[in-house]
Amino acid sequence: MKIAYIYDAVYPWVKGGAEKRIYEIGKRLADKGHEVHWYGIGWWFEGNDGRTIDHDGIILHSVCEPMQLYVDGRRSIKEVIYFAAELLPELIKERFDVIDCQEFPYFPCFTTKVHSLFRRTSLVITWHEIWDKYWFEYLGKKGLFGWVVERLTAKLTNKNVAVSERTKKDLESLGVKNVKVIHNGIDFKKIESVKLSEEESDIVFAGRLIKDKNVDVLIKAISLIKREIPDIKCIIIGDGPEKEKLMNLAKALRVENNFKFVGFLENHDDVIAYMKSSKVFVLPSTREGFGIVALEANACGLPVVTVNHGRNAVCDFINGKNGFICELSAENIAEKILIGLEIGNAMRRKCVENAMRYDWDIIVGIVESFL
Repeated sequence: MKIAYIYDAVYPWVKGGAEKRIYEIGKRLADKGHEVHWYGIGWWFEGNDGRTIDHDGIILHSVCEPMQLYVDGRRSIKEVIYFAAELLPELIKERFDVIDCQEFPYFPCFTTKVHSLFRRTSLVITWHEIWDKYWFEYLGKKGLFGWVVERLTAKLTNKNVAVSERTKKDLESLGVKNVKVIHNGIDFKKIESVKLSEEESDIVFAGRLIKDKNVDVLIKAISLIKREIPDIKCIIIGDGPEKEKLMNLAKALRVENNFKFVGFLENHDDVIAYMKSSKVFVLPSTREGFGIVALEANACGLPVVTVNHGRNAVCDFINGKNGFICELSAENIAEKILIGLEIGNAMRRKCVENAMRYDWDIIVGIVESFL
């Protein structure tokens, strides 16, 4: 089968959940004998050399030269429109059995629809999250445009994939029927092979430092826990526009010595190593389309503390045996962290068992049967 994936951000040059999903599934489909292509931005080259390369069995096609994905912390509309416009002349050169386009940032889905009609190709749209009314919170009145485009995208094909049960329900609320849930996954064997970091910690967070991650609430929770455990230690992995504010908050609350901000780690094995040397993973995010990092924490044997929110899909696989769901408050998060520190070792087996169900080798079999 000849399969094409469409997404401007390409792993490992850009590291996020959608990029990781395409890469892990794509290389496994290629190992099974399928011809796998990925159309994205050419992060790997400058000039005209190497527009098309083989990367772990996936044929990467450069639609355009590298561009900024984010401007002032938000996705660049200019980049999205340019990528969608440049995509069609590149895509139209080939004929595929299936094209899988990631729903965000929407415009490439319309380009891909044109190709699917012209070439009579099966179009799959993979949905990582639905924003719905969040568009107005994100952009104010201008959010109406995003709200409308999201709904139009949901009408482009009758083959829609959701990465979580929560996203499936959100799609169904838009009138989409027969949505197939195919979860994101983890490379369990690779995680098993990573050695522990020499630097131990009690709590670890990993993610982009943006407002939706609510790391400020975690910092406030640590200030409460410090009253009982003065030497409590928390590792913050990641970078982003909120980093300076968060570091200043830690100083203001006099817990700066309880935190270590290690920044973005290029080698993901280093993230896993920090997890393995910690006791509890905390993800106080209110917007997660799936939350691969939480599954990785489970695979490391860590209970996960996350928050109850309609846009947080991590709640779908946290069940009390592998972690805790609480309200978004410093007091509630602190309470669950303390419980995790106390009984985390007893939860270890259930955490690992939960993560094993999401191994990429299992996920790719489901993808193959769906395609």
